[in-house]
Amino acid sequence: MTYTMEEVLEFVRENDIKFIRLAFCDILGVQKNISIMPDELERAFRFGKSFDASAISGFMNVEKSDLFLYPDPVTLHVLPWRPQQGRVIRFFCDIKYPDRSDFEGDTRNILKQAVKRANEMGYECMIGAECEFYLFETDENGKPSDVPFDNGGYLDISPLDKCENVRREICLTLEQMGIKPESSHHEQGPGQNEIDFKYSDALEAADNFITFKSVVKAIAERNGLFASFMPKPILNESGSGLHINLSLLKNGENIFKNSSDGLCGEPGQFIAGVLDRILDITAFSNPIPNSYARLGKFEAPKYLSWSYENRSQLIRIPASSGKYTRMELRSPDPSCNPYLVFALIIHAGLDGIEKGLELPQPVDFNMYTASREILDNLKALPDDLKQALDIASDSEFIRRILPEATLRKYMALKSEEWSRYNESADHLGYDKQVYFPKI
Repeated sequence: MTYTMEEVLEFVRENDIKFIRLAFCDILGVQKNISIMPDELERAFRFGKSFDASAISGFMNVEKSDLFLYPDPVTLHVLPWRPQQGRVIRFFCDIKYPDRSDFEGDTRNILKQAVKRANEMGYECMIGAECEFYLFETDENGKPSDVPFDNGGYLDISPLDKCENVRREICLTLEQMGIKPESSHHEQGPGQNEIDFKYSDALEAADNFITFKSVVKAIAERNGLFASFMPKPILNESGSGLHINLSLLKNGENIFKNSSDGLCGEPGQFIAGVLDRILDITAFSNPIPNSYARLGKFEAPKYLSWSYENRSQLIRIPASSGKYTRMELRSPDPSCNPYLVFALIIHAGLDGIEKGLELPQPVDFNMYTASREILDNLKALPDDLKQALDIASDSEFIRRILPEATLRKYMALKSEEWSRYNESADHLGYDKQVYFPKI
C-alpha cells in the first residue's frame, strides 16, 4: 500500500506502534537497521536519522562518517513476528549526505536510476524472484548445525517433507506484509525449499527479496531451525539459486507476450544485452567463493546460452503466455545484493535495445550431456570469484553504471575476501565457518 508521511504518522498513532525500524542494506546486500521511537519518526522524515557510516561495509571512512537515513513512506510494513502489543514497523530508507544529496553508495538508489532510465526509454521492468533456501536443525545451544531438517526431495509431501508447516507460516507472514506468495514447495535437496512471490516493479521486487530473507530466517528461528541462503551449503546436493524472471512493459503491454513466435525486436535485443554483459555482472550476481561451487551442477547454468523451457540454460523462456511471458535468468544466487544485480541486468538489457543487438540462436540441448564440440563453441561463466572480479574490474560497462567510489570499495572488499578464502587450507571448512552462519 502507498502511504504519505502524514498517513504514516496517523497509522503509528492509531495502531499501537512502539518501535520503528529504519532499514537499509550495505554494499554487499546485508540488511541493517536503526530502531527509533514513534516520537522521532516525523523528525526522521524531515531531517533524516544519522548513523556511523564508517562502520558499514563499503560506505564511508572514519574521518568523514556521518550519513542520514530518510524513511521511504511507501515501504511501511508491520513485522508480524514481533509482539502485537507495542507493535514494530519497518521502512526501507534512502541514504543521504548531511547536505541531503544522495549517497552514491546507496545501492537502492542505483536501482532507482536503472528504473528511471528504463522509464525514459518507455519501458517498465517487472521482476519476479524465485528463491531457494535450506532449513537445518540447530544444536542444544540454538546454533546452526549441518543436519538438514528432512530428507525430502522435489515436490515431496509429508512425512518426507517436514518443512511444509514452516513454509506455510512463512507464506502467511509474507501475505500479512502485503507480499503475495504464488507457490511453495520442497526442492531437490534435503531440507531445501522454494517460495515464489508475485512479480512487481524492479524496486519493489528488490525490497521484497530483502524482506523475504528476513522473514524466512525469523520464522525458521521461531521453529527452532536455521535457514541458510548459502549458494552451496551441502557439497553433493542441489545448490540454492535466485532465479530472476523479468518482463518489459511498453504502454502497459508485456512486449515478451509473443515470444513463443520468436524473440525478435526489443525482447530479443534485451536478452542479447544481458547475454553480452553477464560475464561483467557475475562478480555481483555470484559474489562469494561458494557461489562457484553451485554453477554447472543440479540445473545451475555454466554456459552463456538461452533456449525455450530448458532448465540447463543460463536464460530460458518459460512456457507461459500473455502477461506472464518472460525471460528467466538462472545464474544469480541469494547471497547477492539484489539492488545491484537488478540494476545491472536492466542496464545490460537496455543497452542491448539501444545497440540493436541480435540474439544468437537458441541452444536446444541438455547442457549437462551436450558434446564437447557444442560446449567448446560457447563462452562459460567464470570458474571462481577471482576470475569474475578480474572481468568486472576491466569492464567499461560496470564502470559506466556504478559510481567510482562504490565500485572501488566493492572490488576491494571482494578481493580481500577472495584472498582470505584462497589462502585457507580447508575451503570447505572456511565456507562452513565464514559463510554458512551468516548468509
